[in-house]
Amino acid sequence: MAAVLRGCGWGVLVMAVLVMAVLVMAVLQLLLLLGPAPGPARPTVYFQEQFLDGEKWRKRWMISEYKPDFGKFGLTAGKFYGDPVLDKGLQTTENSKFYAISSRFKPFSNKGKTLVIQYTVKHEQKIDCGGGYVKIFPSDLDQKKLSSNSRYYIMFGPDICGSDTKKVHVILNYKNKPHPIKKLIRCKVDGYTHLYTLIIRPDQTYKVKIDNEMVASGNLEDDLDFLPPKKINDPTVKKPVNWDDRFEIDDPNDVKPEDWDEPEYIMDMSAEKPADWDDVVNGEWQYPRVKNPLYRGEWKPRQIENPNYRGVWPHPQIDNPNYSPDYSIYSFENISVIGLDIWQVRAGTIFDNFLITDDEEYAEDFGDETWGETKGPEKEMCIKQTEEEQARERAMEEKYFEQQFKKLERKTQSGRARAVKSTVTKLEL
Repeated sequence: MAAVLRGCGWGVLVMAVLVMAVLVMAVLQLLLLLGPAPGPARPTVYFQEQFLDGEKWRKRWMISEYKPDFGKFGLTAGKFYGDPVLDKGLQTTENSKFYAISSRFKPFSNKGKTLVIQYTVKHEQKIDCGGGYVKIFPSDLDQKKLSSNSRYYIMFGPDICGSDTKKVHVILNYKNKPHPIKKLIRCKVDGYTHLYTLIIRPDQTYKVKIDNEMVASGNLEDDLDFLPPKKINDPTVKKPVNWDDRFEIDDPNDVKPEDWDEPEYIMDMSAEKPADWDDVVNGEWQYPRVKNPLYRGEWKPRQIENPNYRGVWPHPQIDNPNYSPDYSIYSFENISVIGLDIWQVRAGTIFDNFLITDDEEYAEDFGDETWGETKGPEKEMCIKQTEEEQARERAMEEKYFEQQFKKLERKTQSGRARAVKSTVTKLEL
């Protein structure tokens, strides 16, 4: 009996092992079907340019031949920099010129993906009027014919002209029409290198960063006039007749002064008829008309606060029947060219560290590793150059005044000598 039980126990054990083996095989097959566990998505870099290989950049960038007198670009780190190699970029070299240059990369679509456009700009010439923005073009662009008339997808970056225009452009093309952002985004104007970043997300939100700090954000549909408004005034509702929205009214107690009415022009009775005036040839001579110094213009009663003022009438809103949402505003097909299409009065701007990617973190890290590493030394070098220049100017001023003082001293001594000589001569006489 004991032998039978022992035989049964071994049978159960063997069956359990077989079941476990089958389960393990099933789990392994399932893992093979599912593949490895997904890790963090790797960033896709569509375009990156740092000009680290010297003059080879000319093979990657094409200058437009649309105009024979386009301005020329050079490769330099500028007058002051953080690193003489890492800070080299494309610099405008000729004043009062249009510039047009572009570089091509493999076409892609940002549908369903984030789009990040980033680069650095340095207006070391303290630009007074000119663009520092980039344009993103479709793959059908003829680079040799690039001009301001070329259709683009996105225009982004700083634009400066006088004291009025110091802004960052964000312009997106929608249905072959450019739509600029309605917000005012101020750009940097201090002459140092600055990092500009535009982020467009699939949820149709955007972000603008300068030096890796956010300066503007929002929704594309709200901040750019792509679509008709969602709400409109109800055309069937009119403002009530008794609604008074005048903040001020004429003072009923104000009376026009009796001596107010004076003609704007009067005869100049002091004028005399020219002696050579010929009535037959010139017609009858008349006194000329001059501005009346007593003329005070049209009289208007003074304004007082309206006691019946009810504020601005709130027009009832309804859904706009012409509005239709479009969830593809953010996306573009066959993105393939980045270019500079600008005008500058005073040349000297340097463009560098171009990047187009689908990863915000990668772009931020790239900005820190490029612009972030050289911005400090660049500023130090600029300050040192400024101090040295000021010292040279002071030395030149001191030398100039010293020479002038010596000249004055020689004149004074010469005058004294002549005075002494004259005195001696008189005494001798």
